[in-house]
Amino acid sequence: MSDTADHRPHSQGGQTPAFEGSPAQAPVLTASQDRQFATLAHFGGILGFVPSLLIFLIFRDRGPFTAQEAKEALNFTLPPTILALMALILSLLPGVGAAFAVINALIWLALTLTSVHAGIQVNRGRPHRYALNLRLIR
Repeated sequence: MSDTADHRPHSQGGQTPAFEGSPAQAPVLTASQDRQFATLAHFGGILGFVPSLLIFLIFRDRGPFTAQEAKEALNFTLPPTILALMALILSLLPGVGAAFAVINALIWLALTLTSVHAGIQVNRGRPHRYALNLRLIR
């Protein structure tokens, strides 16, 4: 056997089989899936901006409702998450730490309540717009 022998598997007929991987472009979401991921983007606000960011980046080209609602959720959750993390760091300071711990808790409580409310609305198929939203990402 020579060193240049072809060691690739061959199908019947001597041709190499076609690559069997994932498609180059992900399939479009069904209406149900589109609403589901849009809902999850808002409910993810309970954990901060990361869930809505991931959903926006992964599914924005696959479902229009998901793209719209994930962007709305991301724009809403990003500033309070940053503020909460800053309050968390400042809560470690002696003397004023307790006040920042309370501020941190209030931020997360407000973020949780508004995210759940928005998620319920979106799950019913209604788009949600937060009253106070910077809309940094367009």
